[in-house]
Amino acid sequence: MINSAKTKLILKELQQDLAGELHDSDMMKVIYATDASVYREMPLAVAIPKNTTDLKKLIHFANQHDISLIPRAAGTSLAGQIVGNGIIVDISKHFNQILEFNPEEKWVKVQPGVVRDELNFFLKAHGLFFSPITSTANRAMIGGMVGNNSSGTTSIVYGTTREHVLSLKTLLSDGSEVTFEALSKSDFQEKTKLNSLEGNLYKQIALALNNPQQQDNIRKHFPKKSIHRRNTGYALDYLLETEVFSEETAAFNFCKLLCGSEGTLAFTTEIKLHLDPVQKPIDIIVAAHFSGINESLRATQLAMKHQPTQCELIDKIILDCTKENIQQNKNRWFIEGDPEGLLMVEFREDTLEEAMKKAEVMIAELEKSQLGYAFPIIPPGKTKQLRELRKAGLGLLANIPGDKKSVACIEDTAVALEDLADYIDEVEEMMTGFDQKLVVYAHAGAGELHLRPILNLKDSKDVKQFYEIGKASAELVKRYKGSLSGEHGDGRLRGAFIPIMVGEENYELFKRIKQTWDPKNIFNPNKIVNTPPMNTSLRYEADVPVKEMKTIFNFSDKGGVLKAAEKCNGSGDCRKLTLSGGTMCPSYQATRNEKDTTRARANTLREYLTHSDQKNPFNHQEIKEVMDLCLSCKGCTSECPSNVDMSTLKAEFLHQYYQTNGVPLRAKAFAYINDLNRLGGKFPSLYNFFLTNPLLSKTAKKILGVAPERSLPKIHAYSLRKWYQKNYKNTGSKNGTVVLFCDEFTNWNDTEIGIKSIQLLQGLKYHVELIDHPESGRAAISKGLLPRAKQMANKNVLIFKDYINENTPLLGVEPSAILSFKDEYPRLVDAELVQVAKNIAKHTYMIDEFLAKEVKKGKITSADFTKDKKQILLHGHCHQKSLGNIQDCVALLSVPEQHEVTLIPSGCCGMAGSFGYEKEHFKISQQVGNLVLFPTIEKAEKDTVIAASGTSCRHQIKDGTERKAIHPVEILWAALLKN
Repeated sequence: MINSAKTKLILKELQQDLAGELHDSDMMKVIYATDASVYREMPLAVAIPKNTTDLKKLIHFANQHDISLIPRAAGTSLAGQIVGNGIIVDISKHFNQILEFNPEEKWVKVQPGVVRDELNFFLKAHGLFFSPITSTANRAMIGGMVGNNSSGTTSIVYGTTREHVLSLKTLLSDGSEVTFEALSKSDFQEKTKLNSLEGNLYKQIALALNNPQQQDNIRKHFPKKSIHRRNTGYALDYLLETEVFSEETAAFNFCKLLCGSEGTLAFTTEIKLHLDPVQKPIDIIVAAHFSGINESLRATQLAMKHQPTQCELIDKIILDCTKENIQQNKNRWFIEGDPEGLLMVEFREDTLEEAMKKAEVMIAELEKSQLGYAFPIIPPGKTKQLRELRKAGLGLLANIPGDKKSVACIEDTAVALEDLADYIDEVEEMMTGFDQKLVVYAHAGAGELHLRPILNLKDSKDVKQFYEIGKASAELVKRYKGSLSGEHGDGRLRGAFIPIMVGEENYELFKRIKQTWDPKNIFNPNKIVNTPPMNTSLRYEADVPVKEMKTIFNFSDKGGVLKAAEKCNGSGDCRKLTLSGGTMCPSYQATRNEKDTTRARANTLREYLTHSDQKNPFNHQEIKEVMDLCLSCKGCTSECPSNVDMSTLKAEFLHQYYQTNGVPLRAKAFAYINDLNRLGGKFPSLYNFFLTNPLLSKTAKKILGVAPERSLPKIHAYSLRKWYQKNYKNTGSKNGTVVLFCDEFTNWNDTEIGIKSIQLLQGLKYHVELIDHPESGRAAISKGLLPRAKQMANKNVLIFKDYINENTPLLGVEPSAILSFKDEYPRLVDAELVQVAKNIAKHTYMIDEFLAKEVKKGKITSADFTKDKKQILLHGHCHQKSLGNIQDCVALLSVPEQHEVTLIPSGCCGMAGSFGYEKEHFKISQQVGNLVLFPTIEKAEKDTVIAASGTSCRHQIKDGTERKAIHPVEILWAALLKN
């Protein structure tokens, strides 16, 4: 390591020499100190190279100064593969191109930062796909999949990544550029004659694997060949079984060794992959329910005889976690009773009849063997919901309340299928000795089980047990001649146990291989060889008292604000791209910067709340910077499997930060926008003139830091309240009474929408009440003025408690305002009002959500509307998509017979309340809009109606596309048959 006194200067020289980026700020180091594992190690710096030349310069620098390079893609490693104290080299931002594609020969050449699902999206049109499907496929990158030799749910049919890598273009530790590919025996011999580092690699492996004693050691100690998920250490067994060293006919290919080598031997820059024809089109899943885990594993052996395409297991603990997750709770509809284990067996065929026949034969055999108690068959179109349920398992485990969590400890063991049931019996017996109950989810058909004990790694006793369980597991897997790492890699978690798994002689050979490939140990050291004990460099310090922090929001259900941040386990779901759908995380999708993920924000908040020496632990510029591009879209509230609510955490942070640094003028202006509008409402023409006059408007924008490109929302000539008082007459309430929440935006800016909402409800035979109440407090929440928001929440709850019930619901027009009742209010109000707030929340709805429910009851039908034909493009508001169900809006707009509704697959519009108005955020706001929303609207025919329920969304669409978007209520009001 270089002398710390010179570190800054030398890193600055490197920074100036790179075309890409080099960061050594405390914030960036914190962000990259962890992955999806339990480990934490502060790096020296973070490099984001732009090209191969940058990588060569980094390798030269590392050799010159004895610094290590840790390659990083999506950062979803579960075993600590990408933590280290050197320079993290993040290839995800710039090394993400598909370079060459040959559909006839079924191969593609990519850079290591290409996302697996993104690649398959490209290949789909050609009838091909890259078959390993990991649970992280919507953000996992090909480079990381090579490093770990990933496999996923389809490995029982298609094998692992190793079986698909044809060649790797790499940089060796001396900076030389070398391509590894399949070699004949004679080609191999030619390579040994090279006078270079490349030649030395071939000479060494030839010397080692031609040794009969070494061959015997490998065959004796490596896992059984029938276990295709075998990733423990370096894959010498694959190299041995080639024509160069055995009677086998397989060509020698160093790619077999590099797959699963975790970036410890070379730095990969290009990857050539073999592709498979796309899977058969019709898929069904038998969701077999079991009363015990052992029973489900015995059933697995039977199920595999029927050649399914997937065979996956999840247990009761994980299934219980899905009950508390907004998104995954919707995917539980098929579950019968309370199964201890759920086996998901997929069959894919060309026709539904063929798939059903296979399923029925298997079910009959399971029933005959008295295995399982329920076997619902999930039809095509709904199978995706089950896959999402299983994929979410890893993150959902972080939701177990308290400091005890399911820990990646045994995690990744693979044994032969015939050993599976006996093995799990021994594991259970072993864990009973540790007073542990297992958490199990698994690629059961491949013999791989993800087994997790429940441990508190903040407690030194459990940290010790963490090690003891890991070692006992290694010894047990060895007895079954299994693989300690099936797909998640050795990393920091399992590396120290490799000598147990492969024997000391083979481990010594691993060390010699590492020494030859990487003499100065610059590539990801302390992984596979010379790995420290597994219970060191952990994310949390043991036996450290938790600081008490007084907050405005109530985080007691999480154990406090710190634990709310700690819920993030690093799984990286917030790095998914737009093609995967959903909302989270819009700023990352636009910038591709790790800094702009929910994970980065949670990690930074956790780090400083834990280690701060400030009187106010929130008073850190680093937290402020990482929170800056959080749009408070609430996508993470439902889409993050750990339910990390960054929107609420950001609001709390801003409040706490202001306690030391004061509230900025702009934050006050936005938070008090309702008061400003109320004043403007006394002279609306003058107020609007001020907002639209070029000179006056420019001056105001400059003072407040509003983007000059933005138009400012005008107020109506009169408020909705004033219109209601003057014009509303009760025309009957055949369908009941509703209370309309007169939010601050609808009252002043979108008055016409409010009027049409009332008229629509009246036309549908509802009596509408508009009562006196304060504003929602949405603007105050978003800007961190939480005492003001709390005051409004308390008042609103006290006012509405005597009005709102099952028969008289509270409806809202503006999503962000009305959904505050369901989301923030129960955590914001005084303690004695919490239950009252929750009761109101039960009967609070978006207006379209309420009307959609009334349609289902038969109170509203297509007969209430005209048959005028309309093509409608609908953009859903972030909060509605996260906290409600945007499909309610789709269904409601489709009630008129001639309405054809298409939901735009967009995430956040990019405006996000005041965010898009702010000068420094205007550009990113437009980038977010341009991801999906703007292009979709721009392609639409001119007579297509653009619908959006959010006032900010409509403003963003207007500024970004020059198209007018209207509220869904306006569409329905226009289609309503007027009496």
